[in-house]
Amino acid sequence: MNKILLIEDDLTYSKIIKNFLEKNNYAVHQAYSVSDGLSALSQGAYDLIITDYRLPDGTGMDILERTIKQQTNVPIILITNHSDIRTAVKFMKLGAYEYITKPIQPDELLLTVNSALSQPTKGTNKVENPEESDSAGFSPSNLANVEYFVGKSQLSKTLESHVELVAPTDMSVFVFGESGTGKEFISKRIHELSGRKHGPFVAVDCGSLSKELAGSELFGHVKGAFTGAIDNKKGHFESAEGGTLFLDEIGNLSYEIQIKLLRAIQERKIRKIGGNKDISVDVRIIAATNDDLLDSSRIGHFREDLYHRLNEFSIKALPLRERQEDLLYFAALFLAKSNELLSKNVAGFSKEVVHIFKTYSWPGNLRELKNIIKRAVLLTGEGFVQPSAIPEELAQQEMVETEGDSTIGLKQSFEEKEKALIEKVLIETKFNKSKAAKILNMDRKTLYNKLDKYQIAY
Repeated sequence: MNKILLIEDDLTYSKIIKNFLEKNNYAVHQAYSVSDGLSALSQGAYDLIITDYRLPDGTGMDILERTIKQQTNVPIILITNHSDIRTAVKFMKLGAYEYITKPIQPDELLLTVNSALSQPTKGTNKVENPEESDSAGFSPSNLANVEYFVGKSQLSKTLESHVELVAPTDMSVFVFGESGTGKEFISKRIHELSGRKHGPFVAVDCGSLSKELAGSELFGHVKGAFTGAIDNKKGHFESAEGGTLFLDEIGNLSYEIQIKLLRAIQERKIRKIGGNKDISVDVRIIAATNDDLLDSSRIGHFREDLYHRLNEFSIKALPLRERQEDLLYFAALFLAKSNELLSKNVAGFSKEVVHIFKTYSWPGNLRELKNIIKRAVLLTGEGFVQPSAIPEELAQQEMVETEGDSTIGLKQSFEEKEKALIEKVLIETKFNKSKAAKILNMDRKTLYNKLDKYQIAY
């Protein structure tokens, strides 16, 4: 029987979830705070962690950071309010398995738990464009195996042309963009169009690498190099030999590792931790970030020479709000995948839902769209998705934005929500601006500018 650690401070809510999971043959241990959760983790092993984001003495991020540091590889599901979507996306970028929003639907919870414990493999990487149907949506047929979608908008076509231009070369590429915009998919696309397509594509989330073990993970180590090094280990560079090494959230690497990475790129050689000889490597580097690394280099957090060495060619992953022409095509893609995953037969979206989708700002980008559609498919089953199957917050935002001048309403609504979110995160981080900036997916300079703009005391 799989053991689940549930960390939720709402006693009634926690009891309901516990009873439901136990009826479905799971063993559940309850904790009500970060300290309770960490204590439970130190005393026993669990197959899955489900944690609320907001806890009395911290956040679910504290739980995730501890599991990363201890390299337990336990999947984590985050429970969050819809207003914390940006944080949830960041949570997943750091290594969480999935997030679900309140109010929790029992079927959705069970599906996510089963999926996390089974860890299904990904599908094939085919490129297709869905065709428009006569309904208020698109035909979901033949889309279930699509992993990369080019897009119909001019911006998307320009992005694809840049991908096709740089892919055949061996140039290092920097992919910039907000969380949830598909930077890893773009990087895989570059790899698959390159001469290295038959070699490995190794993806590394630098944000999940602990400072102590980052060198070992990237370059490997020899037996006895440090406490716990009981055998020789091959690093990600060697694993990517002849192929592509994708370094996501590269701005999280320590300064010491940045120096070693620069040497590896320039000399095409690495040295294992504790080793005394160089190893030649043939690897193409694609790096990604949602931070302003030039700004980080100016304040000494990221080496400027490494930035320019990696940035031989740059590509911007587009936020969903800038590619409205592609919105319904992505919706059709995720609809088809959700139908297959959940064994449902949803035909499309009602005109009301399409209207809401088009007027929503999508702060969580493609990840948010994918999750909302998966939930809607689960609730709908067959026929067309109606407004009742999507989070109430989406419809509420659409109503606010259509009152009076829509442009002014949208701007005011966004700024009010942004100010409130910044204030919440600052309080949660005890006004640690560096930590708050990371949670908010912005660099410190941008955070300070917004603090001044909204007249937030700091």
